Formats: sequence, C-alpha cells, structure tokens
Amino acid sequence: MSEHKVLAQALLARAVPGDRLVLADAVLLAALDGSRPLAPSERSALQGSPLTLRRFKHLALQRRAAPQAANDAQWFKSSGMLRAAADTAELEELVTDDGHWALHFVADGGPGWQLVLKLDAQAPFAQRLLRERPLLRVVDGGGAILLQGRLDDDGECERPWTSELAPMAHFQLYGATFAIEPCR
Repeated sequence: MSEHKVLAQALLARAVPGDRLVLADAVLLAALDGSRPLAPSERSALQGSPLTLRRFKHLALQRRAAPQAANDAQWFKSSGMLRAAADTAELEELVTDDGHWALHFVADGGPGWQLVLKLDAQAPFAQRLLRERPLLRVVDGGGAILLQGRLDDDGECERPWTSELAPMAHFQLYGATFAIEPCR
C-alpha cells in the first residue's frame, strides 16, 4: 500500500471528539470541480475533521461514478497562444490549447478584420453553452476584451476587430496568449 493511501486511511479513520461537518457540500463540490479552490482556513478545517473528509471523499467518488450527461460537461475557461509564424503572413486562425474554440480573422474588404469566435460542436460542453447562451468574452494576454457576446445557433459570435494593430502584431505585443471565458 502506498504512503499516500496509508495517510488517507489514517486521516479518515481517526476519531475527533465533537467532530461535525465543517464545510458545506457546495464548497466541497466547487473544490472538486476546480471552480473555487479551498482557502487555507477551509483546507485546515477539512484536514481537522474526519467526518468532513469522509463527506469530501464520498462526493468525489459520487462525481466519478455518476456518468455526466452526454455533451454537458462543465467549462470555465479555455486558453491558447499564437504559435511561431512568418512575420509577413496574415493571421487567419488561432485555436485554444484544448481544441474546443477557434478564433478566425476575416478581412472585411478594407483595412480591418472581423473576429469570429467559433465553438467546436464536438466540445463536451457545446450543447449546454448553445442551450444556455452565456455572455462570453475573448481576452488577450494583457486582459483587454477583444470580443464579447453570445453564441448564435451555429456556435459562433462575430465582432469587428477593434485594435489598431493587425491581429498577429496585437497578439505578439500582448504575450501571444488569449483566453475565452464566460463573463462573470
């Protein structure tokens, strides 16, 4: 048996007089799905209460055993970066690291571009986002909002490119990174 399992069993098996659930299920579930990490005081409370630890373990096992509804996974953020490219090439597309989103840059016939956010229909959360239509935003590495809006029926959102710089130059200036996230 590994040292980790022995320690876990010892923490769960010990008796603490007056022990009670010290954290709500909502807090434990948020920690499990990564939407809110436990604060240091919450971590200490969890470690000090075998009953709360057992509840945490039960919720974790329940989450793992329960099959998620098809194509209805949770999503909190996707990010990506500009990959190395020739300086003279026009930027046409950026894809997030998870492959679920693409940014398309379409010349508008003049000196500007349209920025099109496209959700991959096979993303595990696609049906939920298309059903709920949350307000989304695309931000660059500097935190500037490049696009904000809701997906249409095709899983796209389109807005004019507002930066004075061409897309490639803009991303290079701001760390070559971007993220797609729900507006909070």
